[in-house]
Amino acid sequence: RSVFSVGEVVMFINLFILSSAGLLYGWDKAMYSLVAYFVISKMIDIVIKGLDESYAVMIVTNEHDDITSALNDRLGRGVTLLHGAGGYTGESKEVLYCVVTRLEVDKLKEIVLEKDENAFVTINAVHDIVGGRFKKKAIH
Repeated sequence: RSVFSVGEVVMFINLFILSSAGLLYGWDKAMYSLVAYFVISKMIDIVIKGLDESYAVMIVTNEHDDITSALNDRLGRGVTLLHGAGGYTGESKEVLYCVVTRLEVDKLKEIVLEKDENAFVTINAVHDIVGGRFKKKAIH
C-alpha cells in the first residue's frame, strides 16, 4: 500500500503547477483553481476507494437462522455466528458477523430488517482483509 492516494498525488502535482501560475499571473486566479483541484482530488479518492471498500457488519438478533440463510442465499456471503449475552438482562443473544462490499450494504440492511425489524446492526469500514473466503464480486 502506497503512502499517498492517487488523489493526493494529483493534488501535489497541481499544487506545484498552481504555485507557479500564482507567481506569474496572480494569486486570486490560482486560488480558484486550487479549490477546484482539491475537490477533484477528493472525488478521485472516493471513486477509487468507494467501489472497492468493504464493511464489517455485526447483527444482534433473535432470528439468526433466518438472517443467516437469507444472507447466504441472496447475497452469497458467509456469516459467522458469535454467542453473546445482553449486558443488562443477561439474556442469551446471537451475534452475526459478516463482511460485505459497499454496494451490498443496502441490500444487507433490507434483508435484516425484513427478517427482524428489532435487530441491532452496526456497520464499520474495513481497511484490509487477509485470508478467509471473502471475494469481491465483479460488478456487471
